[in-house]
Amino acid sequence: MTTMQKLLQLPANAVNMVKNAQGVGQGEEEALSPVLTPDGGPQNWYNAVQPEELRHLKFGGAGGEWSEERPVQEEGLTSVQTQPLRHDDLKEMLDSNKDSLKLEAMKRIVAMIARGKNASDLFPAVVKNVACKNIEVKKLVYVYLVRYAEEQQDLALLSISTFQRGLKDPNQLIRASALRVLSSIRVTIIVPIMMLAIKEAASDMSPYVRKTAAHAIPKLHSLDPEQKDQLIEVIEKLLADKTTLVAGSVVMAFEEVCPDRIDLIHKNYRKLCNLLIDVEEWGQVVIINMLTRYARTQFLNPNVNESLLEESGERAFYASDDDEEDEDKKAEAAALPKRKPYVMDPDHRLLLRNTKPLLQSRNAAVVMAVAQLYFHLAPKAEVGVIAKALVRLMRSHSEVQYVVLQNVATMSIKRRGMFEPYLKSFYIRSTDPTQIKILKLEVLTNLANETNISTILREFQTYIKSMDKDFVAASIQAIGRCATNIGEVRDTCLNGLVQLLSNRDELVVAESVVVIKKLLQMQPEQHSDIIKHMAKLIDSIQVPMARASILWLIGEYCEHVPKISPDVLRKMAKTFTNEEDIVKLQIINLAAKLYLTNSKQTKLLTQYVLNLAKYDQNYDIRDRARFIRQLIVPTDKSGALSKYAKKLFLALKPAPVLESPFKDRDHFQLGSLSHLLNAKAGGYQELPDWPESAPDPSVRNVEIPDWSKCTSRKDRKEKKVETPFYSDSDGESGPTESADSDLEGLSLTDSILAPTTIAPSGSIKMYELLHRIKGEGLAVEYCFSRQPFSPDPNMVAVQIQFTNNTNSETKNLHIEEPKLQSGMRIREFSEIEVLAAGDSVTVVMGIDFCDSTQAANFQLCTHTRKFFVTIQPPVGELMTPAFLTENDFKKEQGKLMGMNEISEKLSLGEKCVNEHIIVERVTATANLSRVPCGSDKECSTPPPPPSAPVYRFAGKTVSSGCLVLVTVATKEGVGAQLTVNCEKMVIGTMLVKDILQALSQ
Repeated sequence: MTTMQKLLQLPANAVNMVKNAQGVGQGEEEALSPVLTPDGGPQNWYNAVQPEELRHLKFGGAGGEWSEERPVQEEGLTSVQTQPLRHDDLKEMLDSNKDSLKLEAMKRIVAMIARGKNASDLFPAVVKNVACKNIEVKKLVYVYLVRYAEEQQDLALLSISTFQRGLKDPNQLIRASALRVLSSIRVTIIVPIMMLAIKEAASDMSPYVRKTAAHAIPKLHSLDPEQKDQLIEVIEKLLADKTTLVAGSVVMAFEEVCPDRIDLIHKNYRKLCNLLIDVEEWGQVVIINMLTRYARTQFLNPNVNESLLEESGERAFYASDDDEEDEDKKAEAAALPKRKPYVMDPDHRLLLRNTKPLLQSRNAAVVMAVAQLYFHLAPKAEVGVIAKALVRLMRSHSEVQYVVLQNVATMSIKRRGMFEPYLKSFYIRSTDPTQIKILKLEVLTNLANETNISTILREFQTYIKSMDKDFVAASIQAIGRCATNIGEVRDTCLNGLVQLLSNRDELVVAESVVVIKKLLQMQPEQHSDIIKHMAKLIDSIQVPMARASILWLIGEYCEHVPKISPDVLRKMAKTFTNEEDIVKLQIINLAAKLYLTNSKQTKLLTQYVLNLAKYDQNYDIRDRARFIRQLIVPTDKSGALSKYAKKLFLALKPAPVLESPFKDRDHFQLGSLSHLLNAKAGGYQELPDWPESAPDPSVRNVEIPDWSKCTSRKDRKEKKVETPFYSDSDGESGPTESADSDLEGLSLTDSILAPTTIAPSGSIKMYELLHRIKGEGLAVEYCFSRQPFSPDPNMVAVQIQFTNNTNSETKNLHIEEPKLQSGMRIREFSEIEVLAAGDSVTVVMGIDFCDSTQAANFQLCTHTRKFFVTIQPPVGELMTPAFLTENDFKKEQGKLMGMNEISEKLSLGEKCVNEHIIVERVTATANLSRVPCGSDKECSTPPPPPSAPVYRFAGKTVSSGCLVLVTVATKEGVGAQLTVNCEKMVIGTMLVKDILQALSQ
């Protein structure tokens, strides 16, 4: 035995004596670390105290010595006593000037945390080292602070300036760690600091820091939900990030903060699909689950036509003999081929194609996520690919098997065919846990059909011999379900269950009785022998549920066994007082039924049983006895119900339907906790229903304005020539003369700003949103600024002006409860915190009207009141200018002929005397841009041409991007021809009316 082993076996007071003996003159040595070797190298301090370190141990207590009065309490507690010593020593090491000591101390502290030890009392000593220059020490300090910042909030707040400095550190790991610690301090007072830090980190050059910013977003949202709007802006920015490191984290933040804002996903959908294969595994799970919900709102059901065909085919087949409906069915069958065939959206196909390789992932959660995506989104013919991957997961741990089998059990109800080739994979092993066995039984029962039922029943017969009682009971129930679902084997299953009635195991017999009872309800008249056989078992079976089932069967079908049933009642009357409550109730029922069918033999027995029940301890049984006595034994006081006693007791009962407990579970998203529990869990997002009509697919298009690259200098000169007709100011032509390198961006801006030069801000029509009287001094007006709405180009920019006409401040101006038509969206302006008396303020909000003039309704709220207001756009404000050359205009116009063209004749008004006024009125009515004329005679260059000029205007709808082409062809005199070409006929019709009115005045 070594010296160390001997010493470790000594009690604590003996170690103390050793210390006292060796501690003389050791003052300097006691200052050394009890857990460090002399050279400061690392050591496994937590395994054992080394011999040479015993002389360095410093024991607490008065005068540094142990009291002699408590040797018994301290015996054997050496390990407990050395724990605080280590902490004290670690504090000394953390206060040291040497980085090596600090690093060693931090390593040991982190090791303690990893082993579940409490190191919170070291927080003051650790937090001081957050400013340490050694990068390794600083990393470990931040690891510690993330763990304990929430518990030690006051101390953490004292170092908040250091954390803020850490956000500017050159090292990306330090910046990320500082942000992680900052977001771990759960104090509302630092919310503005956290928000600023997250916004800065979202723009960081390092993707790791941006990922950390995404992780901090849900923390801040849970701390202060009022920051939601600002956080959504950060999420929107991070969603546009193209690095795989950030993608999973920002989608997780999106799911936590604003899962209903699918408009943020539109532009990033294809990018997320393409990045998916390279994202880390847990990010893949989050993205796949989010994209499943997104796809259910944006694409059509790929199986809808197939189900309609099957349904209609069945109806036509079964109704072929019906003369009255024959013609209707033929017409319906003839109409089916004309039904528009389903064509899968390319984006839908992209999602399925990019997720399929992930079925080979090593992570079970990723495979499960892809499987649920295919089950919920894929065409019926393609879902089968997931079966092999799910069967592979069943070779994993029992926990994984349990989750997979839960989902397979749900899938196998609707998609039985895809698991049939793998039937043997669901056979039960003796080593499987009970819950796995029961789930496999469920799957086998779901997969049973006429072809494989004999194999499955042979398996079930083997399972009944198992020692696991719960599993045996489940096996018998499974046999019953197979007999219910497959009529051909019902008699075979009944005979097999009757044989089990002679089994030695009482539980097997009891469960068999319960299942036989359910099966006999389907064809009782054919199985009177089985009922007689079960009546004989009433003496031997002691399980209450089984006894009650036999009694119910005999009572229900007493007419089939008229000789046996009175004798069974006689036996039951003898043992009535010793039976369980559930059995007593069935004895009373049996007595009542026999009294009604065979009163001569059972009248006295029935009265005896009812008298016994009248004084039973259970009030349910007493009440039942009184009720039945009044019902079946007519007296002067009996009510009208006694006449119908036979109908009440002997009415035909419907046979029970034995269904899978997983039948209706697929309304929960597969793979979710809610599906596992079959109950809605907190935070669960409902799986949306498929849309009836496909939403606009162009919302996922990422616009790259490449047309401007093809613009020649000649075209730009023509634009410059046109400028005098748009505006009298010379300064508007500046952007068209910009350098080639900036042309792409500037030409887009120029085309968008062109209508503004026609209709300057002074002439933009203002609409009243809230009158100052109705608004109690708050007046609100709005106009359509015709500027692009930068957060979302598919929204119309609405400029709102608030004016406070009161003598006091108006606070917290914001929007609540928008009530929008289907498909419409609104992007609210940021809350106006204070509007001083007499002041005005202008804000901009975005509304997606979905290319319709339907009103957007919402509440305008202050800190004291709420006002219901409505914004309804004129049809001309639903457009944005589009730049086209004359040749492009004619080419596009040729595509929009027929029903897409609306033409009207008109007489120009008295004031429409020159070209400038006509152009001004058209562009004031609708947000369109003038199409530059070619070199023919239609070009409006002075002197005016002898022939009547033609004016062309082009634009596109803001929401869907459909082209709108307007032509005003003037004739000699005041006549003119107005033509509007637009794919959306409603918009075209309304636009014709508005322009006609403008030009006729």
